[in-house]
Amino acid sequence: MFHIEVCTHVMEGSGRMLVTAVGVNSQTGIIMTLLGAGPEEEEKKEKKVKKQDGAAAMEMQPLKSAEGGESDEKEKKKVSGSKKEKSVLQGKLTKLAVQIGKAGLLMSAVTVIILVLYFAIDNFVLQKNPWMPECTPIYIQYFVKFFIIGVTVLVVAVPEGLPLAVTISLAYSVKKMMKDNNLVRHLDACETMGNATAICSDKTGTLTTNRMTAVQFYIGDMHYKEIPDPGALSPKSLDLLVNSISINSAYTTKILPPDKEGGLPKQVGNKTECGLLGLVIDLKRDYQPIRNQIPEDKLYKVYTFNSVRKSMSTVIKLSDGSFRMYSKGASEIVLKKCSHILNEVGESRVFRPRDKDEMVKKVIEPMACEGLRTICVAYRDFSGDPEPSWDDESNILNDLTAISVVGIEDPVRPEVPDAILKCQRAGITVRMVTGDNINTARAIAIKCGIIHPGEDFLCIDGKEFNRRIRNEKGEVEQERIDKVWPKLRVLARSSPTDKHTLVKGIIDSTATDQRQVVAVTGDGTNDGPALKKADVGFAMGIAGTDVAKEASDIILTDDNFSSIVKAVMWGRNVYDSISKFLQFQLTVNVVAVIVAFTGACITQDSPLKAVQMLWVNLIMDTFASLALATEPPTESLLMRKPYGRNKPLISSTMTKNILGHGVYQLIIIFTLLFAGEKIFDIDSGRNAPLHAPPSEHYTIIFNTFVMMQLFNEINARKIHGERNVFDGIFRNPIFCTIVFGTFAMQIVIVQFGGKPFSCQPLNLEKWMWCVFLGLGELVWGQVIASVPNSKLRFLRRAGQLTRKDELPEEDTNDDNDEIDHAERELRRGQILWFRGLNRIQTQIRVVNAFRSSLYEGLEKPDSRSSIHNFMTQPEFRIEDSTPNIPLIDDTDDDSARRRKFSSQPSSPNKNNNAINSGINLTIDTSKSAASSGPASPLHSLETSL
Repeated sequence: MFHIEVCTHVMEGSGRMLVTAVGVNSQTGIIMTLLGAGPEEEEKKEKKVKKQDGAAAMEMQPLKSAEGGESDEKEKKKVSGSKKEKSVLQGKLTKLAVQIGKAGLLMSAVTVIILVLYFAIDNFVLQKNPWMPECTPIYIQYFVKFFIIGVTVLVVAVPEGLPLAVTISLAYSVKKMMKDNNLVRHLDACETMGNATAICSDKTGTLTTNRMTAVQFYIGDMHYKEIPDPGALSPKSLDLLVNSISINSAYTTKILPPDKEGGLPKQVGNKTECGLLGLVIDLKRDYQPIRNQIPEDKLYKVYTFNSVRKSMSTVIKLSDGSFRMYSKGASEIVLKKCSHILNEVGESRVFRPRDKDEMVKKVIEPMACEGLRTICVAYRDFSGDPEPSWDDESNILNDLTAISVVGIEDPVRPEVPDAILKCQRAGITVRMVTGDNINTARAIAIKCGIIHPGEDFLCIDGKEFNRRIRNEKGEVEQERIDKVWPKLRVLARSSPTDKHTLVKGIIDSTATDQRQVVAVTGDGTNDGPALKKADVGFAMGIAGTDVAKEASDIILTDDNFSSIVKAVMWGRNVYDSISKFLQFQLTVNVVAVIVAFTGACITQDSPLKAVQMLWVNLIMDTFASLALATEPPTESLLMRKPYGRNKPLISSTMTKNILGHGVYQLIIIFTLLFAGEKIFDIDSGRNAPLHAPPSEHYTIIFNTFVMMQLFNEINARKIHGERNVFDGIFRNPIFCTIVFGTFAMQIVIVQFGGKPFSCQPLNLEKWMWCVFLGLGELVWGQVIASVPNSKLRFLRRAGQLTRKDELPEEDTNDDNDEIDHAERELRRGQILWFRGLNRIQTQIRVVNAFRSSLYEGLEKPDSRSSIHNFMTQPEFRIEDSTPNIPLIDDTDDDSARRRKFSSQPSSPNKNNNAINSGINLTIDTSKSAASSGPASPLHSLETSL
């Protein structure tokens, strides 16, 4: 046996600790495993194994999988195969870019082939011209010209500005989100948040202020729903209350001035005591002078708070030699020990059992229903002669006089209810996942607006949650989770594993048409696994631990839930900004490609020259992406449901706008191309020789085309069919600067570009016509907005993701037999753990010998009830008791043995001896762990209780 004894010095003496879990089975080990710390640790162990001697290496080498049929290579392949899923927008853009790229390449190739065939047939077949060697350079120049036109079509067709638009939009949003107290750690988290359908939020510090505050109290036969003016209270009662709170609390608990001007005072120390000290300050009194008058070293006796007393008492010696004891604690406990209570004038009166029952019904229960924690403050006077026996607690902590019952709460942040209402309007379900008790959690959820009376919702604790989602073997079943999570709004008394299981269950659920996108908020190390598993993890910047921040995607620098709403707005704005850019760019693409292709096929030359195309490409790629990707978000973004993962990137409204504006531009361009010389009474630019100077005809076409793009850029600001395209245009100075800057650059290119840009200077009248035709885009946009979307059902699937696209290829191949990565690593860690135990067999025998000699006088416990019985598949034990965090890997067989053991009678002395002997950690290694088969349980870590 292996015996450990730990003595911990506390205020009341020494204590003993019983180790119930170590290694991967401790809560820290479980959390780190769920965070994915397994593979790296295992690699380190493998490297150490190679340096060890042969025998030790054989003992410590990693085992094959517990099933026994898989090789290490297959295991490693599976681990590496679980790659991170693409964000929604990335997946849609990738699919759309591939579609557009293929179409552009096809159009480019067809253009070149048609031009070459047309030239060859016209010259060598119809005109029957022979191929003369001296004409070869001219023919090559024509072919180069055709190739350049084909490349131009390809360049214009392929949206190479799309990645730039995405990057600019994300980078701009991230910068602006920092001002909204969102520190984005992973760039794509910003966009993913726009598609969020569920938020699992922590309570303390996120929905609440994490500042316990006294909001109600009962004193002098009066129940005050708000803190009254101190003049309304009896001076004697007020003095007793202030003295009791000031003295009977840890002197390390203080209320300090705020760090920033206008901020809330800082609470240092015990939060409950801070709430009571805050009550003293609200009553216009100061606790510090009282503490200075009676410093900590003059406190005569202190009964510290513990789970048995559920109260704290402090005895002081008065100037006349008598003693006074101040006491505070859970109201239901302290009131039972009260025989008197102060009346409205501060005098003591008898407190009968009937009065206690009435107080419970009229004061304590109403406070508890509102989610308040009730603290009873009382006192008792003792005679100094003879001095009481302070060790007789049952008599000392009795016959008290109740001063007041204070209701304290962690108040909901004032902006939270409105923020949650915005989330619900935006189609996002908010769930509270907390470690607090279910009554407090339910009350806070009602105040926040997470649940509404009369709705069909579910509020359960961790124990009930596990009972509902696990089968008889203790395994989590997705079908069971799917029955729970849609109605679940509050999960109380939850462990880190419960939170991780819930998030994973929602993400993996197929109960809804759309795959759920889950955001999680948390501040502690316990929240790490859920933050890591979520699509977007929000960690608290002030109260958050380093583990939580490392596992998160976005850090809330103000620990405020309303900042999450701003993240949703920015995420949706990113999506809309990309859609605006796509709507604009695809219109240009369609028109430019058709103009270049048709013009080349008919006139043997593109109306838009290569350099002009590149300038247009620069406008629609770089400048447009900068202009449209920097649109600020508006509240209207929260008035619609999330787009969803399967919704096509190009909506029916966008399709209508692209085709509608494309038709207008093509009509104008082709009218100018084939009738422009007659309209403006100028020379035709068609069928010009190879090296002909720029024509005024083609310059008008180019200039009109650019003007139409500039005004269509204003139309592209709206993608949901809005008529007012100028709404909020001046809130985006970047957009205005780019539009006017592009217009100025166009004037310079047309008037002074000359031969490099194939432009002929235009007079004022022709410029006015070009601008007028461009302005027609705004009028035409109003016409398009009047066309119902039902007429345009085609092209709605462009950029649409299917369920198959969402899953990585490796996941779809191994979908049937793949187990959870964290569970696999947990199992392998357990096996390695037990292999290591074999190496200390000899040391155990030595320790046993020492133990038998050192503890001869102590009777060893007979029982060797197994606390941990490791199976090949990790399971959760659900007991009838309510542990704060459920233990992992307890099996039904083990529970049966424990129940059998607990039913056996045992003498009190034996139990006391077992506890007094410190920590008795017994490791049973009588059987070899390696001998267990693939399906048999691994050996137990036996811990005697």
